[in-house]
Amino acid sequence: MGEAVDRPLCPSVSVVIPTYNRPYPLAELLEALSRQTYRSLEVIVVNDGGEPIDDVVVLYPELDIHVIDRRDNEGHVAARNAGVQAARGELIMLCDDDDLVLPCHLERMVAALEHADFAYADAEIVQYRVENDQRIPFARFLFAYEYDLEAMRTFSTYVPSGSVYRKSLHDEIGSFDPSIHNYWDWDFFLRAASACRVARVAAATVLYAFSADGDNMSRQLDDRRRRYLRRLCEKHGLGDLPMKNFWLLLDEPQVARRRAESEVIWDGKPIVSRFWAQKKGGNY
Repeated sequence: MGEAVDRPLCPSVSVVIPTYNRPYPLAELLEALSRQTYRSLEVIVVNDGGEPIDDVVVLYPELDIHVIDRRDNEGHVAARNAGVQAARGELIMLCDDDDLVLPCHLERMVAALEHADFAYADAEIVQYRVENDQRIPFARFLFAYEYDLEAMRTFSTYVPSGSVYRKSLHDEIGSFDPSIHNYWDWDFFLRAASACRVARVAAATVLYAFSADGDNMSRQLDDRRRRYLRRLCEKHGLGDLPMKNFWLLLDEPQVARRRAESEVIWDGKPIVSRFWAQKKGGNY
């Protein structure tokens, strides 16, 4: 994209980030936000009972960062609800603390909301190895699928990180549902899509961190997750859906048929944060 956008009439965006004891990835995300071409934003970091993050936040004075320190670790869904409640912006952007957005991301998302109320972008799924506390990408693939609401009731291809929507949406559909935990994003998307105009932005401006070793939440196949899926199905009348992890989802023919073209922008280089440079004495 072109030069930074900093016009008084630009709608303000509140970026809501739940975090728990991941200072290095969080710092990379703050670095990514500091590079956004769209400037009208505040950052709300909800520290969900983790170690203090003041030494990370202080390194990004150009960002309007508000930290909510929660005494107890109540989970990422409750943390998001606290962040949205504190948000002052007209728009909300969601982001996990280990995901990243490219510099043009917010500018494109806000533009998409000229004709929609809720926008989400395509993503690149990225696997990292960690060297000296720096994440080094070693594998990536495009995650881009046509928006089909009926198909989304069977297999969700919504990546919540980077999605932007009007905060007023919560007045209509309520907050994120912690009783569905692992499937909070699927539930939120289905509720949002039934109430407002949704736009998919065909550009991979989100870098979604994923571990093939089973560390990622979406790889957990256990009884608790089955209970959450049953609650989701009952809430939305989805029938008896099978539980699929991420890799099995991609192999489903119904999902494969929805694969779409998308603009790939990322140069593949890691984001080096000021926090890492300060701690490790590296070059920034």
